[in-house]
Amino acid sequence: MLTGDFVEDYEMMVPFQALLSVGLEVHAVCPGKKAGENIATAIHDFVGFQTYAELRGHNFTLNKSFDEVNLDDYDGLYVCGGRAPEYIRLNEKVLDYTRHFFEKNKPVAAICHGLQILTAAGVVKGRTLTAYAAVGPEVTLAGGNYKEIPVTDAITDGNLTTSPAWPGHPAILREFYKLLGITISGN
Repeated sequence: MLTGDFVEDYEMMVPFQALLSVGLEVHAVCPGKKAGENIATAIHDFVGFQTYAELRGHNFTLNKSFDEVNLDDYDGLYVCGGRAPEYIRLNEKVLDYTRHFFEKNKPVAAICHGLQILTAAGVVKGRTLTAYAAVGPEVTLAGGNYKEIPVTDAITDGNLTTSPAWPGHPAILREFYKLLGITISGN
């Protein structure tokens, strides 16, 4: 999981815990930070303004050092949203990490503003995807086919699944599980 300070709280906490709950080993990493260090999260909510308001969320303890990542050890990439993507995409290693998963056709999930990392990495050209609506023009400028969909939905194109915001967790996680080859059956 790519994350950073002021990642959207739900977009970090919910998928991290959901992926762990199905038995996956999940490493949350942030450029410039080591395992055991905290990042601050933000809660984005619509409370009557033309855009979301940002409130301070929880602290999240990273469980892997960014510079110790061996990309060949990972089956998939989850890119969190919030404010973190706007600045961690300035780190060339973040872009290299992201490109690796596309070059190897490994599963990738990206939510909300997380698409800013994908556009900066140059991996959305010709892809049909979604993002938070304010990121839509950036997706289009990067050559992606941006689709505005309900916030509860997700779009999957090849190895990539995307959703506009945290209300889409059930949809994006269900698609990410499929891309990872995970089947969950109810009994």
